[in-house]
Amino acid sequence: MKRSSDSKQRMMTAAIDLIWEESYGSVTIDEICKRADVRKGSFYYFFPGKAELAVAAIEEMWRNETKPFLDRHLSMDKEPAQRFNDYLEALVAWQEQAVEEHGKVMGCPVCSVGNEVSTGNKHLVADAIREVFARKRRYYESAIRDAIASGDMPECDPAATATALFGLIDGLVTQARIMNDITLLKNLPQLGLNLLKLPVPAAT
Repeated sequence: MKRSSDSKQRMMTAAIDLIWEESYGSVTIDEICKRADVRKGSFYYFFPGKAELAVAAIEEMWRNETKPFLDRHLSMDKEPAQRFNDYLEALVAWQEQAVEEHGKVMGCPVCSVGNEVSTGNKHLVADAIREVFARKRRYYESAIRDAIASGDMPECDPAATATALFGLIDGLVTQARIMNDITLLKNLPQLGLNLLKLPVPAAT
C-alpha cells in the first residue's frame, strides 16, 4: 500500500507550487490533491487541514531548497563581498528563471503566504514563516559579522544591518511581483553591496 512518503511529498510540493502560482487563500484542498494526484482521503491521512500541510511544506522547502541555497552562496570559503554578490545574483537568476517558466514574476512563495496570513497573532502558517525569516536573518547576520571581523565592512550593528538587508531583498522581490516587472531586480546585487558598504567583486 503506497500511501506513505511518496503521496505526502507530492502533496507538499503541490501545495507550495499552487500557493506560489496563486495564493494561500485561493488554493483548495481539492486543487492540491488534483495536482499531487492523490485521493482526498490520503490528504486527511497525513494532515488535519490546509494549514498543517502548508507548515510541513514550508519546512520541507527550507530543508531542501532555502537552506542549501544559503549554505552554497554564503559559504565561508569566499570573501565577504563575493559571498553577498553571488547570493544576490543567484536570487535574481532564480526569479528570472521563474519568469521563463511561468510567464510572470513569481516573487517569494514564503513572503507571499506571509503577507496573507500574518494579520493574526496566532496562526500556524504565520508562525512557521516567522521562524523561516528568523533563520534567514541569522544567516545574513553571521556573514555580516564575518565581513566586519575581516575588515571588509565597517563596524555596525550586525542584527540591524541583517534586518535592513532582508527588507531590501524581500521588498524588491515583492515589488517586482506586484508590478510584474523583473527589471526592478536588475540592480539588487549592487544595492545590497551598497547597503553593506562592500566593494563590488572583480569580474571573474
